[in-house]
Formats: sequence, C-alpha cells, structure tokens
Amino acid sequence: MVAVKSSETERFLKKPPANIFLYLVCGSDAGLVSERARAIVIQAIDDPKDPFQFLRLNGDELAADPLRLADEANTMPLFGGRRALFIEAQGKGFTSAIEPLLHLPPRECTIVIEAGNLKRDAPLRRLCEKDANAAVLECYPDSAKDLAQLVEQELRAENLTIEADAKALLISLLGQDRLTTRSELGKLVLYARGAGEVQVEHIEAIVADASALALDKAIDGAFEGDFAAVEATAERVFSEGGDYNSLLGAALRHATLLHRMRLDAESGRSAAAPGFGGYRRNAALDRHVRAWPSAKLARAITILSQAIGKARREPVVANMITVRALWSVALAARSKAG
Repeated sequence: MVAVKSSETERFLKKPPANIFLYLVCGSDAGLVSERARAIVIQAIDDPKDPFQFLRLNGDELAADPLRLADEANTMPLFGGRRALFIEAQGKGFTSAIEPLLHLPPRECTIVIEAGNLKRDAPLRRLCEKDANAAVLECYPDSAKDLAQLVEQELRAENLTIEADAKALLISLLGQDRLTTRSELGKLVLYARGAGEVQVEHIEAIVADASALALDKAIDGAFEGDFAAVEATAERVFSEGGDYNSLLGAALRHATLLHRMRLDAESGRSAAAPGFGGYRRNAALDRHVRAWPSAKLARAITILSQAIGKARREPVVANMITVRALWSVALAARSKAG
C-alpha cells in the first residue's frame, strides 16, 4: 500500500482497511508520530496496560533476533483477544524480522513501528509501501489549516471561543511538534477557563510567557553564532521549568520560517516577516534571513528535527542533546560555507 499523506491520516485511521495489520508511522513531527502510533495501539486492543495484550520492542533487538517478531506476533494473549506490538525503530535495520510476517500475516495482532523522518528509498519504508497489508503513515508539521482546526477543537471542548487576532497569533506560535502544540493549548485552556473568549492577552501571558524571552535569546544566540548566549539562556530556560520540547520546538519553528522567507527572497518574492508588525521577533527574523542561505537553513532544520527525536528517545540526557543541537546551529552560523 502506498504512503498515507499526513493530511489524510486522521481520516484513514477512523476506518482503516480490515487487512492492514502493520503500520509504519514516520515523519519529521516527532510529537505527531508518537500521538498517532499511540492512537493505533489504543484502537487495536482493549487494554494497553495489559502486558499480555501489549508489548514494546526496539528495532535493534529485532535486528539481533529476527525470529522473535514472528513468535511474539503469533502468541495469543493469556485471556484471549487481540495483541499489539509496538516497535521503536533505532539505528539497525530489521526488515528481515518483518518480511516473514508480510508473507504470512498474524491473525490477531497489530504491529506499529514508530520511526523518524525516513527517506522514500529507506529499506523499511520501501518494504511496507509495496505490501497490501501494511500502511505507511506520514507525520509532518501541522499546516495553518490543521492548527486552526486543532485550536477550535480544543477550545470548543472547554466552551471557549477565540478572537481573530488571538487565533492568528496562536497559530504563528505553534505547529512544529504536535505534543508541544497540545501542551501549549492545554495551558491556554486552563488559563482562559471561564473567560468565554480567548484574547491576545491570554496568549501573551501563557503561550508566549516570560520564559519566551529566554527562548528567544537562546535561539538568537544559535542563529547568530553566539555559543555563550546559547549555553547561558538554555540553562535559564531549563531552570525556570522549560524543557527541550519548548526550546527545540521554538528553534525549529524559527528555522522553518526563515527557510520559507529565504526561499521567497531567493526567488525574487518579498521576504518580509509574516504576521504581526511590531512584534519583537520581526527584527531578529530580518537579521537571520539575510545572513542564512536556504541550503544552510535546510541543514539546520534537519539538525533540530533529529535532536527532537533523539531527545524523546533519551529523556535523561535531553537537555544536553538540546544544547548540542543549538551549538551545531551556532557553528553553522559562524561558517562561511553556504
């Protein structure tokens, strides 16, 4: 089966074809990958907390022991019912563990593979895309339209509306990571509960709160090659309750916006900062879009996206991974290569 585009995945998962038992969930939005993988598991079995129904594996384990996957997939839960296996793709290839199951699918088992931003020619993706019993679900950052729908859905559930300017501002601050987006919306809903309508002041107080200044300084330091600013302000973010999600997510949003603006500039279109004239980020955007060519920005986006995925896999050292990623961006800022 061919890949299911990110914009079509929600509709696909509401009623997936009955023959699909293997789902490869991949893409650059690590939060959305995690959210959709979890949704498939919840839909597939009665109780994800039951160890007889649900088992986590990792790709490196299966690479070392390819036969284990078939054994687990064909093991019936102790008290009957369906079974789900969750596989976290890591560094080693494990297609040899999957191929036997595609030839002889298990009867009562759903297999979910969570991966990063796989290229179209990656062996795992190619294997799943060509099989009728497998689905590849793409997970890329939400578009403005997707974000608008998500915002409306979350606010409606709490009997809240949102004024037009506030909605535009909120959407500009969200979007590169679904889990971060949901976290920010959750904070906003709690803060605005009972107000009836969400206004710009609510968003500035909660979504773009005081810690946003430290975020901005860390990101500016990275994109201007200031290693000291990166380290000092990242420490401030972490000490004030921020986490790698907020810092890497903000840096990735900044890089993505710069990339779009720079491409516009290189093609002769206006590269003016979108959104809200007078907001403090516009001056930084202007400086950075002039200093960074599009090819270098594309590499920065890759560095930050990979860091988000790695930090989620290794939360104990997530802060260190975050600072190193920002150092890499700072090093690129100082480099004269395009």
